[in-house]
Amino acid sequence: SELIRGFLLSGMPCPSSCPAGLLALMAPGLALMATFSLPSQAGDRRALPVEKPPGVKGRTLILLDVNTKSPVRIISENFLSLQLDPSIIHDGWLDFLSSRRLVTLARGLAPAFLRFAGKRTDFLQFHNVKNPAKSRGGPGPDYYLKNYEDDIVRSDIALDKQKGCKIAQHPDIMLELQREKAAQMHLVLLKEQFSNTYSNLTLTARSLDKLYNFADCSGLHLIFALNALRRNPNNSWNSSNALSLLKYSASKKYNISWELGNEPNNYRTLIGRSVNGSQLGKDYIQLRSLLQLIRTYSRANLYGPNIGRPRKNVIALLEGFMKVAGSTVDAVTWQHYYIDGRVAKVTDFLKTRLLDTLSDQIRKIQKVVNTYTPGKKIWLEGVGATSAGGMNNLSDSYAAGFLWLNTLGLLASQGIDVVVRHSFLDHGHNHLVDQNFNPLPDYWLSLLYKRLIGPKVLAIHVAGLQRKPRPGRVIRDKLRIYAHCTSYHNHNYVRGSITLYIINLHRSRKKIKLAGTLRDKIVHQYLLQPYGKDGLHSKSVQLNGQPLAMVDDGTLPELKPRPLRAGRTLVIPPLTMSFYVVKNVNALACRYR
Repeated sequence: SELIRGFLLSGMPCPSSCPAGLLALMAPGLALMATFSLPSQAGDRRALPVEKPPGVKGRTLILLDVNTKSPVRIISENFLSLQLDPSIIHDGWLDFLSSRRLVTLARGLAPAFLRFAGKRTDFLQFHNVKNPAKSRGGPGPDYYLKNYEDDIVRSDIALDKQKGCKIAQHPDIMLELQREKAAQMHLVLLKEQFSNTYSNLTLTARSLDKLYNFADCSGLHLIFALNALRRNPNNSWNSSNALSLLKYSASKKYNISWELGNEPNNYRTLIGRSVNGSQLGKDYIQLRSLLQLIRTYSRANLYGPNIGRPRKNVIALLEGFMKVAGSTVDAVTWQHYYIDGRVAKVTDFLKTRLLDTLSDQIRKIQKVVNTYTPGKKIWLEGVGATSAGGMNNLSDSYAAGFLWLNTLGLLASQGIDVVVRHSFLDHGHNHLVDQNFNPLPDYWLSLLYKRLIGPKVLAIHVAGLQRKPRPGRVIRDKLRIYAHCTSYHNHNYVRGSITLYIINLHRSRKKIKLAGTLRDKIVHQYLLQPYGKDGLHSKSVQLNGQPLAMVDDGTLPELKPRPLRAGRTLVIPPLTMSFYVVKNVNALACRYR
């Protein structure tokens, strides 16, 4: 009956003897089609193996409908959020967060959280001093370092005179010198990362001011991860330095949420001794008590424990933590990187097996969390295409977007409340913005997501022919389709509209016919493709054939859709990502917030 309904919805003429004639007509093909819907666990979705009728070619019309009555999930308005790594203190980029261009780019992704954390979180010391020139270290050519430092001080003095958001327009020569300094520091940071030995890092009051100013001016809510490796002789957490930072932040009335530590499962390799889940839970309870003693933060949110990949020992740590402090945190957090950045290839980003690795992790985390604190929100904090800082022309290329967009779709469909992208700007190649302050492909992908995707997740229903698998092989979905209510913040579309986003990993185009409630509606297409001769390696993108670039330092380009006539078949080009807003559906699930 579902297949007959799909046949009718495809718009083909019905025989005069319908439905009996239709059944007779379709009988030879009934066993040849597969129908599936998006389950609550999207990672369980598999195409059903079927036979192909003789003479049927690979290009097949796929029927797509969406359940518009009620959402299957509702995620945070801040679902797509950002991370900054403390390494920006080391390489000097923190001093440039007041750049108008960076603030404009960050504002484009608001509302969102801005998490300040990473590998160097647990080597970060707060020092309440104001003069950056006296406290900043790091290598740099002697011939320019003094003048460069003086320029920073002069810039800080000028910023101090501004009220409200403090925005700077740095001279090109100053940015050029900073990039030269950062390039030298990049080698030091990589050496630390590969040896897994990190030097201590000082965060001054001045630097904290700059960090908060960037978050506040950009419409981002700052989450600050405190150093968890300051330990007393009995291995309990030494909170003295954290208390100094908390008091300073409170004196400035900074609205901040908090965390403690980063990847506690790796502490043995970092300092030669581990912190088990039970002790970490006690540390979080201690931090919660500290926050309650400070009026500004008595109701501040606390997130953790930000564990790594949930292997057996990590799951044991999480269980120990949840027993002690599961009710203390406002969301449970972990992180995930798909590929070792030192050995990645462009073909890795096209492997469906790789895209599906996240599903198993989600299930493992959800099982533990729901055992101890059913219903507790779960965040994926610190996600990137590759580990080890990423790889140039790969993790910062168009190809990396397949992993990123699928991550967003998969997490939303499985009820993960927030995903924090590592990183907005840093020394590696996993970032959204490069060191010339130019947005990379994943930035434009994220911007489209923010503009078009709302927090309500909808179930999809798809019918179509699937290719026959070889013996012993499983077919994994190379065409990935997700559906949400269109963002309420986008005033170009009335409430009740629906946005589809589609990943086509096939090397051939795919045709999709909208059916059911989506049939005969006007559709706006946002097709994102690589721009230039580098193909999947490209660091530039085009939207509906037009290259995307900032208009000026204070202006993002208009994201213009391509209107498609009502009832037109969607043609998805090979190896592309696209968004489709189905207008005026009047979906019940999408009418109200």
